[in-house]
Amino acid sequence: MTECTQTEIRFRPSGCREVVARFDGGDITSDAGGLLLSEVDRRIGLLDGFAACFTDHRDPARVEHGVDELVRQRVLALALGYEDLNDHDTLSADPLLAVLVGKRDPKGGDRRREAHRGRALASSSTLNRLELARPESVADDRYKRIELDFDAVDRLLVKSFLASFDKAPKEIVLDLDATDDPLHGKQEGRFFHGYYGHYCYLPLYIFAGDHLLCARLRTADIDASAGAVEELECIVGQIRSRWPKVKILVRADSGFCREPLMVWCDEKRVDYVLGLARNERLQAELEPWMQHARDFAPLRGGSACLFTSFEWSTLKSWSRRRTVIGKAERLEGKDNPRFVVTSLACRDSRDAERIYREIYCARGDMENRIKEQQLYMFADRTSTHWMRSNQVRLYLSSVAYVLMSALRRLALSGTELAQAQCHTLRLKLLKVGAQVRVTVRRVWLHMSEAYPLAEVFLLAWRRLRSP
Repeated sequence: MTECTQTEIRFRPSGCREVVARFDGGDITSDAGGLLLSEVDRRIGLLDGFAACFTDHRDPARVEHGVDELVRQRVLALALGYEDLNDHDTLSADPLLAVLVGKRDPKGGDRRREAHRGRALASSSTLNRLELARPESVADDRYKRIELDFDAVDRLLVKSFLASFDKAPKEIVLDLDATDDPLHGKQEGRFFHGYYGHYCYLPLYIFAGDHLLCARLRTADIDASAGAVEELECIVGQIRSRWPKVKILVRADSGFCREPLMVWCDEKRVDYVLGLARNERLQAELEPWMQHARDFAPLRGGSACLFTSFEWSTLKSWSRRRTVIGKAERLEGKDNPRFVVTSLACRDSRDAERIYREIYCARGDMENRIKEQQLYMFADRTSTHWMRSNQVRLYLSSVAYVLMSALRRLALSGTELAQAQCHTLRLKLLKVGAQVRVTVRRVWLHMSEAYPLAEVFLLAWRRLRSP
């Protein structure tokens, strides 16, 4: 076929001038801010550590893209907003992403095959080898020969958290929560969850503030707390191997208020504040304070809230009595009793209110972290058939989140983006247009002089380059 003439796209005139667009700008990127992510990784060594969790069974003589390069390409693309493997069929020709990955020739002129020249990076068919290998067949499979060590990734997430501190903290709060990961096909392990009303997985997340410590994919036919003790055993053990005396608090909603978890916390000297589902016996215990709240509500604009604590136990499931905090709240003419169970000392109503309001309610921020992970780092792209490969995808998005969180922590404190969520960071700091020019000695990025956050960008660069 003959080459078509370059299409001109005409828009409404600007004054006396015609406005004409053409796809002929050459090497232009919309991701110049990705260079900041590269600097973050240089500081914390995250992607090298993640690549080391893979074992490559491929023939080195036939390998053109090393595991470390494949990992960088996939994780950085997720951080930059490219959620699908198919995106890499076009991204493989992006010279800036090739620079971030560490390719010697970002223009791809040194590729072995003529058909691949001009594309320095791997295509989707090569990248999916990170996800689809199975341990039982990895040594013999013709293509899927890159195996991921899940335990090594779990240790890496905690190691990255520990490395973020200059000295031992006084207390570490571990937030646990489960959420739904909707499924739209016949994936392995799918199950219809009555609460969420659709087929889904039920991943378990553990955070310490902004730090992601665990992202475990699970089927939805289990209790929300399933596997929580095993995950905490590994995380707390790794933390205490470095800081033996650090105080640790576990915080979660009523879905995790289970006897095995509380017994484990008691044995391991780990405090807990857990939501407790209300029942008739609990409400009867709280009734005197609830009546006071009903009496006070008309005098306080229609609402009143009182706190108390008492020793309580279930009839069968608990092995001993524990401290329960009750919130007797009256709102808009309706009772709203709430309960938590805790190992913390609670001497009076002021302690009860402080534990509930300042400690337990603060766990709500974890939902924002899960939202960042699922919506903006694409942790819900679990569309392969196998649970194992979907767990690999969850790890990829988890590492991308850790990288973005480190950017926020190391480079943006005190700026207008210090508390920004991942999608805002991507939009305002990473999605920066630039012309890419590759010479013999340098790769030039010519960014717009009108970029409104240039000062924030420069400040972030200075902080990341400092020792």
